[in-house]
Amino acid sequence: MMDVAYWLPIIWAVILVAAITIYVILDGFDLGIGMLFAVERHEARRDVMVNTIAPVWDGNETWMVLGGATLYGVFPGAYSTLLPAFYLPIVLMLVALIFRGVAFEFRIMTRGTGREKLWDAGFMAGSGIAAFCQGAILGGVVQGIKVVDGAFVGGSLDWLTPFSVLCGVAVMCGYALLGATWLIWRTTDVLEASCRKWAKLLAIGLFVCIVAVSLWTPMLHAPYLRRWTEWPNIAFVAPVPLLVIALGFLLTIGLRRGHSKGPFLCALGWFFLCLSGLGITVWPYAVPPELTLWDVSSPPSSQFFQLVGTVILLPIILTYTVYSYRVFRGKVTEADGYH
Repeated sequence: MMDVAYWLPIIWAVILVAAITIYVILDGFDLGIGMLFAVERHEARRDVMVNTIAPVWDGNETWMVLGGATLYGVFPGAYSTLLPAFYLPIVLMLVALIFRGVAFEFRIMTRGTGREKLWDAGFMAGSGIAAFCQGAILGGVVQGIKVVDGAFVGGSLDWLTPFSVLCGVAVMCGYALLGATWLIWRTTDVLEASCRKWAKLLAIGLFVCIVAVSLWTPMLHAPYLRRWTEWPNIAFVAPVPLLVIALGFLLTIGLRRGHSKGPFLCALGWFFLCLSGLGITVWPYAVPPELTLWDVSSPPSSQFFQLVGTVILLPIILTYTVYSYRVFRGKVTEADGYH
């Protein structure tokens, strides 16, 4: 029978993946709306876009903090190895998120001064840079880093490869699709119609990116290829690409038939399947393709201590998150306001 030292890292890996998934779901459409400022120039409709997320956007980064804290406290070996490898994109992402948050507020406070367009541009740029960096970091982790004796020995730009750039573009397309489908659900009239048009194009772009990443990833390392091509593994992993195709059809149908909530749920499904596919690919590595979860985890006593606190706090975070979204549900129009 497996002991506690075996199961605790698995439990924490599930918590970490859950935190990342929830962050992608909640902050993904948030960042996507910022990027969609590039195609929506009407000021009043931009205000509506922002007002759909204004009451809840502050809390979305909670899940990123939880993920970072989990990596630091539970998988310190992964934290100390990955952080030096991705200093540049992490710093760029954090600066972009900070600047984006400032722009979010100042675009309203500077209304009528002639500087609001500058802050709109900052909101858009911060959203795009943050999204790209998140995808590039993910791609860099999947492709692997140079590790010797548990320490990173590569260069500061090793993460910047064609594969990581592709992943960055894929995340940008995906977040923009989430933003467009969120606005289909939450807005009306001209803006909703525009979002349907944008969503169709973004869905095509994201599907192309998913196919490209899916074909490229198994070629990165031999264990990845075996995971997806050898029997009986293929019997277990085959549903993932099949479901991606099925959701693509449902998304297309929903956009054409004027469904409101369905396209957003399909876009979320795509993200869930993509993250599931990446999880299947890299398991059980925390730092592919060298270090497993057990190689980089903290002592069981430390993991258990942190697990007690997490079990208490996680339901609280989930409760106020669900409550806030429930309170501010419904369609938003130009007559509504938050600021």
